[in-house]
Amino acid sequence: MSELSTQWIVPEDVPGLLRPGMRVYVQGVTGEPLTLVEALKARPAASDGVTYSGVFLPGVNTTDYAGLAAGARSTLHFGTSESQSSMDAGKARFVPTYYSRYFRDLESGPAPDLALVQVSEPNDAGRCSLGVAPDFLPALLSHDGLTLVAEVNAQMPWCPDSPTIALDRIDYAVRADHPLPEQSAAAVEEPLSTITRLAAEHIPDGACIQIGVGRLPSAIAGALGDKNDLGVHSGMIADSVLDLLDKGVVTGRRKPRDTGKVVTGIALGTQSFYRRVADRPDVAFRPVSYTHDVRVAADMDRFTAINSVVEVDLYGQVNAESVAGRQISAAGGLPDFVRAAAMSPDGRAIYALAATAGRGTISRIVPRIGDGVVTCSRTDTDWIVTEYGAASLRGLDVEARAQAVIGLAAPKFRDGLRDAWKEIRRHER
Repeated sequence: MSELSTQWIVPEDVPGLLRPGMRVYVQGVTGEPLTLVEALKARPAASDGVTYSGVFLPGVNTTDYAGLAAGARSTLHFGTSESQSSMDAGKARFVPTYYSRYFRDLESGPAPDLALVQVSEPNDAGRCSLGVAPDFLPALLSHDGLTLVAEVNAQMPWCPDSPTIALDRIDYAVRADHPLPEQSAAAVEEPLSTITRLAAEHIPDGACIQIGVGRLPSAIAGALGDKNDLGVHSGMIADSVLDLLDKGVVTGRRKPRDTGKVVTGIALGTQSFYRRVADRPDVAFRPVSYTHDVRVAADMDRFTAINSVVEVDLYGQVNAESVAGRQISAAGGLPDFVRAAAMSPDGRAIYALAATAGRGTISRIVPRIGDGVVTCSRTDTDWIVTEYGAASLRGLDVEARAQAVIGLAAPKFRDGLRDAWKEIRRHER
């Protein structure tokens, strides 16, 4: 094993690698190098004049990198509650994009000066696994001039089918031993349990499923125990997917690509889930350039995208990322997978949401998306599921679509939505 090109340092040395004017990429989700991040927090002045970027998932990655120092800045591709004050102050810039495009931009655009990442311990051949979080990292590794600082975490699994990197490609390595970020499955109560049941009814045997971020898509996956021969091609998986594998529900036998394998870019779940996935040769970790390639996903018969959204309007437009004008999430991989489902033979895209918010006082079926943003256009909308039913908008005219969406709203809001639709149509004529 050669380590001639790798300098082993301690966490306290990491802030000393920063210089004003630097652009620094930080790996996100379960790949976030928490030991390196804590070292940056301990010396906030080192981040002055530094611009950070990365894909930081709401509820998982909680550091506001623009808030590390008065002169720190960040470029974000997800809005989070922790970064909101920096966004309001103009220190954090939100750049709308979707996953496949961002990967290409990372790969072909100017390289950051420095990248802070996480890998597994090296094997006897001197290679480190990208473990349960290859995600965007391979796009960065294509740049020769990039200075790579890696946290070598004893608790990052060596996954049998995940990309690897030679230890001597790492410029600075830091030893670490800490658990990965965890997201436990929460109990599914009403109205979510009804939504999961209704959504599951529209997922056929033999479908190849994609599971979006959040509690509701994961719960829908957990409700598929009576299905047969499902496949999985997804940007992320959680505990529920391994449970379906163990039950023989997910077999991948009908997948024309990666037959017999679950394909994902990230694993996010419990600590026991990470230990279990490390022993699964039937789980393949791939970069975003593969998991979110519309052509790859569309090759799957009955490709079914399962995602939660914030609100739907009477045109069928979908907002999946903002509330009252505040960026709380992002498009992420949603546009990639929705388009793949539209191209797949017998494919379908399911948008799932509770019909109300604020303990029933706010309708999430709205006349027209106003304070939010349109994440997916009406032409991309297929199935919508709330606790009041499921409706496919595919092939419906404008009037029929509006009436179908109104039928998914809470009953006390339907008359108001009908009146609002009449007013919208009157102004359109």
